[in-house]
Amino acid sequence: MSSDLNLLTMFVAVAEAQNFRIAADRLGVTRSAVSQGVGRLERTLGKPLFNRTTRSVRLTEEGERLLQAVVSPLADIAAVLEATVDEPGSPRGKLKVTTTSIAERFLSGPLLADFIERYPHIVLDVTVSDEEFDIVDAGFDAGIRLGEVIEQDMVAIPLTGEQRQVAVASPRYLARHGQPDHPRNLTQHRCIGWRLLPDTAPYRWEFERDGKAFDVAVEPQFTTNDMLLMTRMALAGGGVTFGMEETFKPYIERGELITMLDEWLPPFAGFYLYYPSRRTVTPRLRALIDHVRHYRAH
Repeated sequence: MSSDLNLLTMFVAVAEAQNFRIAADRLGVTRSAVSQGVGRLERTLGKPLFNRTTRSVRLTEEGERLLQAVVSPLADIAAVLEATVDEPGSPRGKLKVTTTSIAERFLSGPLLADFIERYPHIVLDVTVSDEEFDIVDAGFDAGIRLGEVIEQDMVAIPLTGEQRQVAVASPRYLARHGQPDHPRNLTQHRCIGWRLLPDTAPYRWEFERDGKAFDVAVEPQFTTNDMLLMTRMALAGGGVTFGMEETFKPYIERGELITMLDEWLPPFAGFYLYYPSRRTVTPRLRALIDHVRHYRAH
């Protein structure tokens, strides 16, 4: 059987969009062309790839297997063609990156602003999410995470040096309530906590001393999934909060927040830009990799 990459491309587009019209718009062709192309592929394979109704399009079991088999190879082929066609030094197209909300160096502005100024033909799409997921399955070119949570089959480029977490509170709060002399004493303080989702437990604050790690369930009186709101609450005297030192650094330097329990909070591996090792690096992703390396060196 002779393969037709155009038909596979149409199939993947419909599978990802779960809609023939949207897939056609993304491919820049008519809905009829996509429908006929998928139909031709189904006839060639002798199996239905989608369950179609007037309201929905869903993959069949055979369609699921085919999607898993072809999506990565097609991405590799597209990357190779792009690398061949693009003029050196002028990468273009959409670059999708996901990052954790605590990657302050990446999200602070200068790194990204300098990147889009240097590469005017790249459209950078950044999704901030603290959920852990497969960036390949989700359609991202790269991600930003702490080194300890990146899968071993990824290529990881250092974005920062070592990082550390800190517990902080405002001088006003500490004047009223004093400082804890041990992490477990935090349970006696009003704490401002973080949680990933509404139905998940608040993050347990992690400490270490003499090589022994432990965590404390502080039972925060105030909980949110927004680091900026946590910071604002701490600045307003709302209690003790916990997070990455870089996030609080400007306020610590101005004396608006004070760190505590520092001896229980050693540094750990920092943030990395990572991407799939099994995929060809596109010129636009190579541009971001080089930019991150340059930015870190300076």
